[in-house]
Amino acid sequence: MKLGLQISSFTWPGGAEAIGPTLARIVHAADDAGFDSIWVMDHFFQIRGIGKPEDPMLEGWTTLGFMAAHSRRARLGLMVGGVHYRAPGLWIKAATTLDVLSSGRAWLGIGAAWNQDESLSLGFGFPPLGERFELLEDVLRMAHGMWTGERGSESRYEGRRVTATRLLNSPQSISRPRVPILVGGGGEQRTLRLVAQYADACNVFGGPQAIHHKYEVLRRHCENVGRDPDEIERSTLQTVRLADDGSGAPGDTEAQVVDRFGELWDAGAEHVIFSLRDVWRIDPIERIGRDVIPRLRTL
Repeated sequence: MKLGLQISSFTWPGGAEAIGPTLARIVHAADDAGFDSIWVMDHFFQIRGIGKPEDPMLEGWTTLGFMAAHSRRARLGLMVGGVHYRAPGLWIKAATTLDVLSSGRAWLGIGAAWNQDESLSLGFGFPPLGERFELLEDVLRMAHGMWTGERGSESRYEGRRVTATRLLNSPQSISRPRVPILVGGGGEQRTLRLVAQYADACNVFGGPQAIHHKYEVLRRHCENVGRDPDEIERSTLQTVRLADDGSGAPGDTEAQVVDRFGELWDAGAEHVIFSLRDVWRIDPIERIGRDVIPRLRTL
């Protein structure tokens, strides 16, 4: 089993001046602890369930570049990018840049997005869901073209929402055959169909029964398009609250985390990506690295 750390909050002691040094410590600790991947959300305001919209939030691609400079082995990505936030070619160029500068450690994590409030607040606009899915498919198809060969396909692209006259990509990604593509979301009609057609990984939510159902839906989509479902990494996004983490709040022991993730493995998950409460304390990261990761490696 692979493990990924999602950094979902930047509300840490010390205010804005401390965010950079604190993030550097977190990323370095997670890298040393053995996490396979490290992720940040692609939001501009903090989201419900984690904090207030006014809480600190960093722009995703810039943050990943900073994280690349403070890590050596973990792959890095957005969990997941909102497709309408950037032009399609920029998505692929940014992921390529991260891959080159990190020596081949980038993910392209992307989805149809949902946060209308932050989009309209900052002037991004918020196309209808159907248009966002058409745009998402354009990005995925263009990614396959731009990550072809030494400099991309260099061909013209005509899509549902995008016209591009030359799919040139230089320098080319270090990750081959391409930067791995993760499509987030569990929509059974459109999202998982796009995963089957274009992606290298999916990411779904829920407990063992719920994620197993989503993986079975993905398997059927793969059958329909003639693809081996084992080519697609099955990931799930979770939250971990460790007991005795210094926050005073209740939580799970390391053994309970191992048991819970073992159930997710039995349900089909290969890569569990999770956030940790008060990750800035560093101790929760070290405990996961010492007492959880070695046991899960045996699954």
